[in-house]
Amino acid sequence: MKIHHLRNATFVIEAGKHHILIDPMLSDKGELPPFSFFKYKARRNPIVPLPEIAAQLLDKVTCCLVTHSRTFGIKALQHTDHLDASGEAMLIRKDIPVLCRRRDSAYLEKYGINVQMALGYWDAQSFEGGEIIAVPAKHGHGWNHRLMANGAGFYIQLPNEPSIYISGDTVYTNDVERALNELKPDIAVVAAGSASLDIGPPILMTLEEILTFVQKAPGIVIANHLEALNHCPTTRAQLKEILKQHDLLSKTFIPDDGEVLTFG
Repeated sequence: MKIHHLRNATFVIEAGKHHILIDPMLSDKGELPPFSFFKYKARRNPIVPLPEIAAQLLDKVTCCLVTHSRTFGIKALQHTDHLDASGEAMLIRKDIPVLCRRRDSAYLEKYGINVQMALGYWDAQSFEGGEIIAVPAKHGHGWNHRLMANGAGFYIQLPNEPSIYISGDTVYTNDVERALNELKPDIAVVAAGSASLDIGPPILMTLEEILTFVQKAPGIVIANHLEALNHCPTTRAQLKEILKQHDLLSKTFIPDDGEVLTFG
């Protein structure tokens, strides 16, 4: 298995003939508005471009997973850092089969996206000769999670490949811990940017929760959602330092944009 990290939460899982795209944010640098105007510098998003390998890799995509897309079904509140207009256009143009949580399926289909499978939480389904399970993702620490696009993480087990759990945008919850403890993924991907908006508590795991996630993960961890959006303050260097202080860096990969990770 190869993990091709593109940017933010967007990456491709290469497993044999399969190229599974996760959360396509494909906009050019600065094409999207800031997600924070006061708490952090109001830079337009994404704050970095896609790596050069992106175009060639995206041509190979065989299916796509979308962890979350919208709040209240309102287009203006779509979470474009996981599915933007450029990502939608690519999915529609190439008629890429999409997997998502059940509550997002009608919304995505309304905009012409080919939803192949709509998943209920903790309901294992057959997927590419293996299985896939949607795990609840709580997008915020307090009242704000009710205003966010709560979605799903995904656990994937393909034949003769390492199993992988993608947390999606979530804080640390009993469901996240259950996924780590019961599903025992060989690889666990955590959204580690510590994002927060101008008001309200953080909408992703804090650094303390990320440490807990890494400690609880039975295998290796990949940290993404870093240094691509203006409302995500945690840097790769900061995360590496705190992981090093807690003797957890050896089991954690923090890929650069365009980096490829290979697992047996």
